Amino acid sequence: MRYPIERAVRYYDTYSRCIYCDMLAEERRKRDRVVTETESFVAYAPFASRTPFEVRIMPRRHQASFGEIEDADLPGFAAILKDSLARIHIGLGDPDYNFIIRSAPVGDEKAKYFHWYLVIIPKLTTPAGFEIGTGIYINVTYPEKCADFLRNVKVEPAAPGS
Repeated sequence: MRYPIERAVRYYDTYSRCIYCDMLAEERRKRDRVVTETESFVAYAPFASRTPFEVRIMPRRHQASFGEIEDADLPGFAAILKDSLARIHIGLGDPDYNFIIRSAPVGDEKAKYFHWYLVIIPKLTTPAGFEIGTGIYINVTYPEKCADFLRNVKVEPAAPGS
C-alpha cells in the first residue's frame, strides 16, 4: 500500500478509529485469512497480499510503535514470529524471505491513527516490468488459500521458556 501513514491519518480523521485495528477486527471476525493467533498477536495473510504467502503479524492491542512493545509481550511476539517462519520454512521448502516492521514515525509513538505490524514476504515470485514500473504487485494466489495452507503445516510446538 502506498503512503500508509497518510491513508491511516485520513481514515482516523474520517472515522476517529485506527484503520489497522478495524482491519484486524475484520480478519479475526472472518477467520479465513488468520494463520495463527495468541493472546497478544495475530498472524494473517492480508486481503491485498503483494506476494503469495505474505504474512502480517500484528498486536491485538493498539500500539502505534514497535518501540513501545512491552517486555511482557516480547515472548509472545517471538513465539508467533518463530511459528510463522517455521510454517513458511516447512510448508514452502525454506524460501528466502524479507521481513519489514512498519511502525509509527519518531514523535508519533503514541499515535491513535497507526498500528505497528511485521510483514513477512517469502521470495517465491520475481517482480517484473509491471510491478517494477508501477509499484503495484500482481499476486495470482488467494490469501485465504495461502492462510489455509500455512494453518495446516505441522510445526513443532515451542518448548517452554524458548
